[in-house]
Amino acid sequence: MTTLSRRTIPPLGALRALEALDRLGSATAVAEELDLSQSAVSRQIRTLEDTLGVPLVRREKRRLELLPAARDYAQTVRGALDRIAQASLALRLPERAGSLDLAMLPTFGMHWLVPRLPDFARRHPDVTVNLATRIRPCDFAADPFDAAIEFGGAEPRPGTRRLRLRPERMLPVCAPDLLPGGPASPAALTDLPLLHMETRPASWRDWFAAQGVSAPGQAGTTFDQFVAMREGAQAGLGVALLPDYLVETELATGRLVRAANAAPVTLGAYHLVWPAERAESRALRQFRDWIATEAEAEDDPLPR
Repeated sequence: MTTLSRRTIPPLGALRALEALDRLGSATAVAEELDLSQSAVSRQIRTLEDTLGVPLVRREKRRLELLPAARDYAQTVRGALDRIAQASLALRLPERAGSLDLAMLPTFGMHWLVPRLPDFARRHPDVTVNLATRIRPCDFAADPFDAAIEFGGAEPRPGTRRLRLRPERMLPVCAPDLLPGGPASPAALTDLPLLHMETRPASWRDWFAAQGVSAPGQAGTTFDQFVAMREGAQAGLGVALLPDYLVETELATGRLVRAANAAPVTLGAYHLVWPAERAESRALRQFRDWIATEAEAEDDPLPR
């Protein structure tokens, strides 16, 4: 971990003024929130500029407008201030392990994690798990999360550590009317409308490659969540490439059918991810140890 120098850490009051200016948009609003005069707000921003050695605002008469680089910096500062506030609250409650702010992928989180959480709550009543959904990887420097459940390939993202939970096994499905003659060959699917996942643009290409089929990129309806894509497939919009756990009921009831006679293909796995250089809280360690035991049973059916 990098050793912090006093010269690299700006005054806290100046950082608070910058964060508030980015969030509120005017020095007047910042002054009201922080109980300062507008001139004091301006001095705080000037102090921060002098400390960093770079301009942060454009000054027009009495108006302060953050420069683009300063807005990016303010987002990082906001995340750091949130973590300081959370750590301070936890310090005031030493008898508790504290809270864990966890980001999760909507579909996997609701189908895999949430049904298991009552067991964690029984085992660790001193830990509060706060959940939020995110469809893209977390920026732990800016986002106020301690950890996240994410989908990934063979290597972890730079600056993170992770624990593998279970693979994601994909299979193509569609409405029965789209293939009245039953499952087609993998190559024949290239002639049908394909549904796409916004965060997995290479999924169809990789699935076809696993079947030995060279398929050109195909346009089609794009979704940002698997549940919405599943509904689109049931409505007859096209063939959806979905995790096997998400379509078990639909296949059993006939609302969806397999589009090809091919075994599910593993294109990646779900992981618990946390920042490598941040001190690990007791809540994170307890949650990670617990979820590791859940991950050992990855071949078990997902709870419904």
